[in-house]
Amino acid sequence: MSERTAVQLRHALADHSRRLVDSTAFIATVFCLIACNAAVLGIENYAGIVDDWRSTLHAAELGFLAAFTAEILLRAAAHADRPKDFFRDPWNAFDLLVVTVAFLPFARENATVLRLLRLARVARAAHFLPQLRIVIVAVGKSLPGTLSFLLVGVLLLYVYATVGWVFFADDDPEHYGSLGRAVLTLFLLITLDGLGDAVRAGLEISRWTILYFSSFVLLGSFVLVNLLIGVVINSLEEARELEASAHQPQEQPATPDARRLHERIATARQALNALEAELAALPTPRPREEEAPAAAPIAPLKFPAE
Repeated sequence: MSERTAVQLRHALADHSRRLVDSTAFIATVFCLIACNAAVLGIENYAGIVDDWRSTLHAAELGFLAAFTAEILLRAAAHADRPKDFFRDPWNAFDLLVVTVAFLPFARENATVLRLLRLARVARAAHFLPQLRIVIVAVGKSLPGTLSFLLVGVLLLYVYATVGWVFFADDDPEHYGSLGRAVLTLFLLITLDGLGDAVRAGLEISRWTILYFSSFVLLGSFVLVNLLIGVVINSLEEARELEASAHQPQEQPATPDARRLHERIATARQALNALEAELAALPTPRPREEEAPAAAPIAPLKFPAE
């Protein structure tokens, strides 16, 4: 089989597989299989049903595994002309990992690992739900900003807990008797839970405690929470942009006639390059020097006779 024939076969396989994978019927079928797999996984939590339908449930598990394996093979065949593009989509890599690990011996023998893998198949439903996929990607992108938010929150809690422990430990040991109790009390105040009781207890100690609680609630419940909301919204917008760019119409592969035309153009360019190289190798002819006009003969001088 020549290389050109192999390339044409790969393009044909990718075209047919891509049309099948992108069809609405295929997507709906795979989603129904995932939903049925989740239902069977839930049914297996009832010991009585498992004892009565053990063979049926095992056959259903093998059927789901075969169906998901065929799905992955079709998705891989849709990228036969560009194999690297299959792994550029992280969802394809996740699906391939979930299905492949199920065939490994340690996964088949370990009931806990097998159950976790079957549970991971349910998470594959996000592959077919764009909005859910956007939310999951947004959560992953918000992790760096969330870590910064947690760092600022811990610093704020530590500073205010230290101040509360120093000033309120003797008067309110139940809430501020130690640094840990002060941190727990202030953490609950961020959610505004028991804020009224805390303010009344503080006013019994001093009227200046109103500045302590108001500043902490302002920074903890409003500034930090709004900062977290901003981080999540920004990540959500980035996830939407990624999803939109991933589903932009891609350039269709060239038809066989167009490929042959491109090959003929490439051959013609190679021939022109060869001719240019041969012309460059030829010696450059020197320009002929102009011949100087011949000097006129000098006539002999004649003197008159004496």
